[in-house]
Amino acid sequence: MARQFARRPRPFSPRPQRPQRPAIPAPLPAAVVDAVLRYHDETQDQGGGRSLLRLTPRRLRDGEVARALGDLAMRASQVSILWNEHEGEIIRVFEAPAARLAA
Repeated sequence: MARQFARRPRPFSPRPQRPQRPAIPAPLPAAVVDAVLRYHDETQDQGGGRSLLRLTPRRLRDGEVARALGDLAMRASQVSILWNEHEGEIIRVFEAPAARLAA
């Protein structure tokens, strides 16, 4: 009687794929923020005692800056710092998203 209720093989059904999460970049190293504060050569007044600090490509090629940043120079080129002139402190650090190559 046990043979009457034998298990039938299940038809193959692939598991649904989970949607891939977007890649989260590694946190910005403090050395990059420090280098932008020390070596910035572009300052844009934002009003209200705030300035946007950046490194230009020309400044990134400078020997002193290149030695300070090493492999992080490319990442530093995408960083801007909103600086409070009155308080002498960082308000916010912006990092441009990495350029994606088209397939």
